[in-house]
Order: sequence, then C-alpha cells, then structure tokens
Amino acid sequence: MFEFKERYNIDDLIRIVRILRSENGCPWDRVQTHKSIKRDFIEEVYEVIEAIDLESPEMLREELGDVLLQVVFHSQIKTEENTFDFEDICNDICQKLIIRHPHVFGEITVNSCDEVLTNWEHIKQQTKGQTTFTDTLESVPKTFPALMRAQKVGKRASKSGMDFENIKAAVERLKSEVSELEAAVDADDTEHIKEELGDVLFSCTNVARKLDADAELLLTDSTEKFIDRFSKTEELIRLKGTDMTSLGIDELDIYWEQAKAHSKNNGGKK
Repeated sequence: MFEFKERYNIDDLIRIVRILRSENGCPWDRVQTHKSIKRDFIEEVYEVIEAIDLESPEMLREELGDVLLQVVFHSQIKTEENTFDFEDICNDICQKLIIRHPHVFGEITVNSCDEVLTNWEHIKQQTKGQTTFTDTLESVPKTFPALMRAQKVGKRASKSGMDFENIKAAVERLKSEVSELEAAVDADDTEHIKEELGDVLFSCTNVARKLDADAELLLTDSTEKFIDRFSKTEELIRLKGTDMTSLGIDELDIYWEQAKAHSKNNGGKK
C-alpha cells in the first residue's frame, strides 16, 4: 500500500513512477515509450531555461522536478526491460565526473578554467574513442537546434587550427557567402539559393563564436525585438483607424520606422 507523507524523496519518486507504470496504474503512463515522450523531455528542459531567464526560484524548482520526472520515467522503462535502472544512471554519471575531474579527484594540477576545459575535452575524446577531429564533429548530436549545432561544430573544428584569425575575417567570409547568395538569387536557381542561404546562416554562427556569443540567444533576442517593434507598428496604424492589411509595404515601412524611432527614443535597441 502506498504511504502518504508530508515530504517525499527520490526513492518515493521512483516508486510512484513504478506504480504509475504498473498493471493497476495509470492507463496513459503504462503505454508510453521513449519515443512517445521524447518531445515532452525537450519541452521540460526549455521550461527550465525559461525559469532561469525569468530568475524565478519557484518556477525553477517546479520545472527541475519535471525534468527529474522525465529521467526517472525513462529509467523505469529500461528497468522493466532489465536493461539498466536509476542506480546505474547515478553510478555512471558519478564515475564520469570523477574521471573528468582529475584535478579534484586525482593528482593533476590546473591553474585556470581554460586548463580544466582542455583536460575535460581530452579525457572525453579518450573515453569516447574519438581519434580524429572529424570524430569530434560527427559526435555533435544532429538533434541539436541547428544554430547551436553549427556553432558547436565550428568550435570543435577550430581546435584543429581551421578557424578564422579574428572576427573581421569571419565577417569577411559572411560577406562572401552573402554575395554568393545574391548571385544565386539573380540566377533564379531555387536549390542553389537554399544551399547558399544555409552557408550564410552557418557563417553567422562563426561570427557569433568569434564574439564569444551564443547564436541561439542572439536570434532569440532579435526575434523578441521584431515582435516588440511589430506590435508598436500595428498600434500606430490602429491609432490612425487604418486596417494594417490595406497598406502596401512602402506605407508599412513608414510606420515601421516610426516604431523604430519610438524604441530608440525610449532606450530600446536600434
């Protein structure tokens, strides 16, 4: 019989998930598989990121619990298959942390965070059997968001020495890719346009990397800026008693510039 408590711990969570997955448990939980709930896992992680961005301890506490539930749920599926269990997961991550921190649990001495990261990557390559730089690039998951994956691939490639000397050189490559995109547009070659546009996006991540900035976050900020400016544009048009869809692009641009000027005058981004 299940014991109700004032406060529960990780053992209780594992037991609750086991009950939910049991014959007399929840019909929905019983039929879930790794694949059927994988998107739930992704969504929960994004909600943790949102809680961090909002600096909300209450939200972070709740969302971390939801992520932990996903870990326990997936491990329970494997427990039922007699493949591994939650304790195996804990054991493996503990061993990984010990092995990758020889400066804490071993005799290695480091003098900076850069040395820590260098050792981490070296140990990671050894334990994963990565013997070439290409191996390290191919190990970046294809399921990553595209900008994140591109920037990580570029960062790993740079360790081979194949990198731009500075940000100016990265920007020059970006300009070159834009020129190739324009040429493809002029040629009205759809497939070539798509290819060159992809190259432009990849080049953008290299510029972000040389700035030590996160391309994903930069695009997120720009998207938010667009939404804010669009909202102000629509508001200005509505104040004129005009239907936005009745205006041509030149007229819309006039209102857009007014909204942009309003944002600048109020301390917003250009």
